[in-house]
Amino acid sequence: MTDTKEPDCGCNRSAALRLIFSCSGAADVGEVADRAARKLAKNGAGKMFCLAGIGGRVSGIMKSTEAAQAILAIDGCIHNCAKKCLEQAGFTNFQHLQITEMGFTKGQSPATDEAVSKIVEVAAASFYGKTG
Repeated sequence: MTDTKEPDCGCNRSAALRLIFSCSGAADVGEVADRAARKLAKNGAGKMFCLAGIGGRVSGIMKSTEAAQAILAIDGCIHNCAKKCLEQAGFTNFQHLQITEMGFTKGQSPATDEAVSKIVEVAAASFYGKTG
């Protein structure tokens, strides 16, 4: 008999974790959002999680997100793709940061270390209660 179970990607191990979902769009502000989410995760503020899995309603990712202690969505621009993906999947209890509301301009904000660090500091201070 063939096992049709999906391979374990570790997605079901996030209960009680803080999950970070990020825009990873083609614009510079999308890159800033993505790099900030990765830096937050690397620094232990939470676990970066798969936004495409939310959009695709992947069962393990959906269940892990439902069980998360806290969720942060970081969007690059006014389209708020990360926020909308979470909302359309039924998630409403999450923090949201939009980079263009923080003084960055789409098409004029290169993904420098300084820009990424600014987003990390704001996210850490407002959502996680610690720096970076």
